[in-house]
Amino acid sequence: MTGSAAGSPARSSDCSACLALCCVGPSFAASADFAVDKPAHTPCRHLRSDHGCAIHDRLRPRGFPGCVAFDCFGAGQQVVQVTFGGSDRRVPAMFDALEVLRPLHEVLALLDEAARSPAVGDDATALVARVEATVRGDADDLAVVDVGAVRREAGALFDEYVAAVHAGRPGADLRGADLLGADLRRRGLRAARLRGALLVGADLRGVDLDRTELLGADLRGADVRGARLEGALLLTAPQLTATRGDAATTVPAHLARPEHWAALPSGP
Repeated sequence: MTGSAAGSPARSSDCSACLALCCVGPSFAASADFAVDKPAHTPCRHLRSDHGCAIHDRLRPRGFPGCVAFDCFGAGQQVVQVTFGGSDRRVPAMFDALEVLRPLHEVLALLDEAARSPAVGDDATALVARVEATVRGDADDLAVVDVGAVRREAGALFDEYVAAVHAGRPGADLRGADLLGADLRRRGLRAARLRGALLVGADLRGVDLDRTELLGADLRGADVRGARLEGALLLTAPQLTATRGDAATTVPAHLARPEHWAALPSGP
């Protein structure tokens, strides 16, 4: 397991140190992301007794791309190994803790990027320390955490970070824009702000997204084949995994290339 009570909490998942909390706790409805309905606090029909997934190697063709894209950012192992002291069995309170810790771990992953900026690095590092202290709390401590307040504080810092990177020369402001299925290949998106934008199924083939803010953008099914993403701001692993890319797509150095891209055809 990466991250511990004494060390820095993890920013990426380690399923071997968890108890498949994400396969039991959340509810989901049959959709393009999940093939079936599943009530909250109910094990997925494909969950094995050893906490593994019976169809892990074929989740996409079986209709579960949402499972492939999901990442708890290390919150699952934090719940099991730290909050509940290495428990070997699931208890209901773990799901409540996970609901608090997952967004906080996502904030930590994003703050790590901002902390590398000379403009906001000190403030980001200070906030990291405070959030890390919070996620090390016990179940009672976590129950009273105001996750929204933490996200708002981080969001304000991310505004400063993006503004510093754009250095007074921002691109298009498309925060919260509905770009569902839009063809964006000829639209200038370099240094644009796409925070919270709906980009499901959007055509971004060959688009230059250098210094483009993607915080919270919904990129499910977006076609990023040949796109330039290595300089994109505040992009997370689950967002990247939800897209369709190819060998020509560039990605940020701190993110891994999604494995399923290799099976997709290259496009113009």
